[in-house]
Amino acid sequence: MAAVRVVLVNLGTPAQPDSRSVRQFLKQFLSDPRGGEVPRLIWWFILRLFVLTFRPARVAKLYQSIWTAQGSPMRVIVEQQVSALQARYPLGQVQVSHAMTYGTPALADVLTEQIKQGYHRILLLPLYPQYSASTTAPVLDQLADWFKSHRNLPQVRYVRDYHDHPAYIEALAVRVESFWQEHGRAERLLMSFHGIPQDYYRKGDPYPDECTVTANKLAERLGLEQNAWAMSYQSRFGAQVWMQPYTDQLLQKWGEGGVASVQVLCPGFSADCLETLEEIAEQNRELFLEHGGKSYQYIPALNDMPAHIDLLSALIEQEAAGWIQA
Repeated sequence: MAAVRVVLVNLGTPAQPDSRSVRQFLKQFLSDPRGGEVPRLIWWFILRLFVLTFRPARVAKLYQSIWTAQGSPMRVIVEQQVSALQARYPLGQVQVSHAMTYGTPALADVLTEQIKQGYHRILLLPLYPQYSASTTAPVLDQLADWFKSHRNLPQVRYVRDYHDHPAYIEALAVRVESFWQEHGRAERLLMSFHGIPQDYYRKGDPYPDECTVTANKLAERLGLEQNAWAMSYQSRFGAQVWMQPYTDQLLQKWGEGGVASVQVLCPGFSADCLETLEEIAEQNRELFLEHGGKSYQYIPALNDMPAHIDLLSALIEQEAAGWIQA
């Protein structure tokens, strides 16, 4: 039986925490029609005259605050996930690698290399638990574009989402419970998901519904009372109205309302990155404490913890059924 190539796909990251690298990354990311559904001509001018002129220097400083000696946290963690997953399978049966939707390694380059190496069964595993047209769909767009430029096409399967997979909910619960054992429990647990504009939801994007399912299942698994947790949306950008409640506004309201302690988990992020390590762990911590809160803690993403690798392995075996020998 031919070997299977598994490709983990995450959003991407700048190559370096400097303005030039960030500008290159933002240009590719924000030029994708899936990322900003504004009329293309209008967005072309906004992107080049304003966003790419002023935003890279500010974002580069944020990346500098989280950058490690090994490089971008997201890239380092994805590589750790690949290594941990590869250890679960014989090299001759399953080969694990990774790609980025934006930046490097580009998905098209990874797919081309797999064909050169003789892999004709490829499983794409986008690391987005909740499906969205702004995250998972761009991976499939790039796959479709790659198909158009090749003749000898491989068999390709992909994981659409896993927002309610039992192993995913269990991994999240293990992460929270382990954190509680070490740090104690806060008055409230906030589950913060990356936001999308409300208009995307009205047009049929299922992402908010899948986030709600994840949050409810995790709260049930943890045995949380209704007033002990909430869900919210972070990382809004631009003038559009995004899904609510907004994470920052909710934390401010809680602080002003007498909530003393909060712990924040970001269930939609498979690896810690700028949006978790800087926006959630730092910016929102300062906001909560400035408005009356006493204790604020960020619970890390699943990263390469064993329960997360268990989940990814379960997804591989489920979606590659018939490809992998028992």
